[in-house]
Amino acid sequence: MIFITAKFKVRPEYADRWPEIAADFTAGSRGEPGCLWFDWSRSIEDPTEYVLVEAFRDDDAGAAHVHSEHFKTAQRTLPPHLAETPRIVNVKVPHDDWSLLGEMAVTGME
Repeated sequence: MIFITAKFKVRPEYADRWPEIAADFTAGSRGEPGCLWFDWSRSIEDPTEYVLVEAFRDDDAGAAHVHSEHFKTAQRTLPPHLAETPRIVNVKVPHDDWSLLGEMAVTGME
């Protein structure tokens, strides 16, 4: 799968509304057949920073994502709300889902 994490630094006046501002992009991306997940989190240290964790099944799914109409729309509509260009980590990993974090295994919950 293609695993992507991106940090979005949002202009302060839009920070509280970012989930609403990015809602169409989020819904469109989640609706793609090759999208495994597309989840936003807000930093607890910097309220203007959002982290997007997303994954796509394979190269074809990743290409479909960046060529989709909702992606093209987001390229036009999201940057005016940003304080800087987002930063990204994009890697291929030999998985198709999250792995368990064995070092923090929850036991006795069967």
